[in-house]
Amino acid sequence: MTEPASIRVLLVDDDPLVRSGLRLMLGGASGLEIVAEAADGAEVEPLVDAHAPDVVLMDIRMPTVDGLAATEALRRRPRPPEVVMLTTFNTDDHVLRALRAGAAGFVLKHTPPPQIVEAVRKVAAGEPVLSPAVVRQLIAQVADGSGPGDRAALARRRLALLGEREREVAVAVGRGQSNAEIAALLYLSVPTVKAHVSRILTKLDLNNRVQIALLVNDAGEL
Repeated sequence: MTEPASIRVLLVDDDPLVRSGLRLMLGGASGLEIVAEAADGAEVEPLVDAHAPDVVLMDIRMPTVDGLAATEALRRRPRPPEVVMLTTFNTDDHVLRALRAGAAGFVLKHTPPPQIVEAVRKVAAGEPVLSPAVVRQLIAQVADGSGPGDRAALARRRLALLGEREREVAVAVGRGQSNAEIAALLYLSVPTVKAHVSRILTKLDLNNRVQIALLVNDAGEL
């Protein structure tokens, strides 16, 4: 019986102590493999070419090319790796830019090791590492009534591509509700909700449900 392939991880942080801690933490976890490390965002794309990681664990604040710019560059590539940002949630306003760029989520630098390991596994499996509660907190940060006019108008035009039920699901995602909560609210099965979310992502060319939430917020639907 063939064993499942390890999840290949690239660590990106300008602090060698942080990288060392992450290497010890993730390298000792079953099914994870640290394939390379970088001290700056400028090193990320060459290392991705050389090592083909599944997940990049990326610091936001770095001296030359920060994690935001590096994430934006990665997500423009065909078949990019998933990106999880390393941040301090209460002080890093730039996390929203990272999520708009297509990062699969973020973890606090002081998150307990088992949770960071689980976050990497979830992202590799296509699940964003943002709980509904965190989505609601993110949306609260940007919910100032409406976004800039151009962005709001564009968001409304994109949402108009959805069918009525898809739009209802999108708005519920924007409120930070889980699939089970959406199913109960709209009298649907959980698999049907998942199917709607998948179609929304495809129709709107989005990476994950966090981007759905941000688009719904931009459109003024919350």
